[in-house]
Amino acid sequence: MVFRKPPDGGWGWVIVVVSFFTQFLCYGSPLAVGVLYLEWLDAFGEGKGKTAWVGSLANGIGLLASPVCSICVSSFGARPVAIFSGFMVAGGLMMSSFAPNIYFLYISYGIVVGLGCGLLYTATVTITCHYFDKRRGLALGLISTGSSVGLFIYAALQRELIDLYGLDGCLLIVGALSLNILACGSLMRPLESSDSTPPEKTCVEKVPDQYFVYHEKEKNVEENISILEKGYVDEKCANNMPDYKQDSILNKNVLSSINVNEKDTYRKKVVEQTNFCKQLAKRKWQLYLNYWEETMVLFKNKVFSALFVAILLFDIGGFPPSLLMEDVARSANINEEDYHMPLISIIGIMTAVGKLTLGILADFKWVNTLYLYVTTLLMTGVALFAIPFAKSYLTLAMLSGILGFLTGNWSIFPYVTTKTVGIEKLTHAYGILMFFAGLGNSLGPPIVGWFYDWTQEYDTAFYFSGFCVLLGGFLLLLAALPCWNACTNQSSKLPPNTYSYKVASSA
Repeated sequence: MVFRKPPDGGWGWVIVVVSFFTQFLCYGSPLAVGVLYLEWLDAFGEGKGKTAWVGSLANGIGLLASPVCSICVSSFGARPVAIFSGFMVAGGLMMSSFAPNIYFLYISYGIVVGLGCGLLYTATVTITCHYFDKRRGLALGLISTGSSVGLFIYAALQRELIDLYGLDGCLLIVGALSLNILACGSLMRPLESSDSTPPEKTCVEKVPDQYFVYHEKEKNVEENISILEKGYVDEKCANNMPDYKQDSILNKNVLSSINVNEKDTYRKKVVEQTNFCKQLAKRKWQLYLNYWEETMVLFKNKVFSALFVAILLFDIGGFPPSLLMEDVARSANINEEDYHMPLISIIGIMTAVGKLTLGILADFKWVNTLYLYVTTLLMTGVALFAIPFAKSYLTLAMLSGILGFLTGNWSIFPYVTTKTVGIEKLTHAYGILMFFAGLGNSLGPPIVGWFYDWTQEYDTAFYFSGFCVLLGGFLLLLAALPCWNACTNQSSKLPPNTYSYKVASSA
């Protein structure tokens, strides 16, 4: 498939709109799962760590499966993947309304919904990057605000639906809303070159055609045999002179010719099928070898290696507040009268502001997006350290807003990845990084919940979270320092098709 030059507009803005609503519909409930988390604690009576697995799986399993999601989008295209994933998200939410225990939710809400969200996220980011180049930061910022606006609205919507229809009715209604993803996915038209000639078929692709030809020849042989037999019978009837000796000889010749033709056709078919299987296996094995070879080349780029460590530690420490902040407030014995707005809603709306603001900043030439991303990591770590000192709704609301704004760095993460490895390797590299992000998302909330189960307070848990995020930020900063780049370039040379961040950002 040959892609045209990104138009930076036109149908690309339609892609931005539908991608925005796709992320709004699929991520609204999983990101606002903190509201459901309190209900599940009361309904099933399990520990905080065990119950937190539901939300962490929903937000982490799709990222863990990012390499698979990337392969699916590369193989089938964004539009088919988006439509199929819409069914997964809606079906998983509706199945969750019938959950008899917490383990059923691990599958229906955690795995099914989470995997659908991961496929949709990869599809929307990939197709947006294909349509935009100069305005890529703005476009990614706009579509990523969809999940944040979804968090803001779904936090209040799910609470209201629970009051009106109960937990089961809430999940059914939210699942029905998710079916609108199908309409959004149908508008994700791929960016292809209309005047490009179709590539010549490979040997493996030609084999089925050859098999079809031999299959047709086999049918023709059978037809000729039947015609021969019919003609022979007609001739006997016309002459009305039985000649048993001649009949025996003729039958023997006919049967021998049939056996020769059948054996010849069978041999050819077996040979063709065997060659097809061998070439297909060889081709698949070569694809796997190429994938792992490209993966090893990516990890030889020190900035990329630091990125995967930073995103892992960031999600271990930075994701739990969006899931557990409501329970943090309840554990701090804050009066419900002081609740002017759910803390999760504050995180959601400020995340949308942060994504849009940081996305716009990333488009300025004088802004180094890697250093901008590192700054958000360091500030997030400091804010996490401050959570144990917040004992009122006002301070928790302020910290929720700060953390939400800084979490908006998700909008520039694809931008940083593109500038680090190049647009050609974006899908591959982004899938690997999202795998580690999903690992962090899956582990973060249960770890914080287990800390609470052991100590009966959240202070130690958030000290641990802040340390993880700060460590990831400092490691990434160290890898990006110009003096470190100079020392590395003198001692070793980067492999082909691999970019250091400094070179790629100036390209």
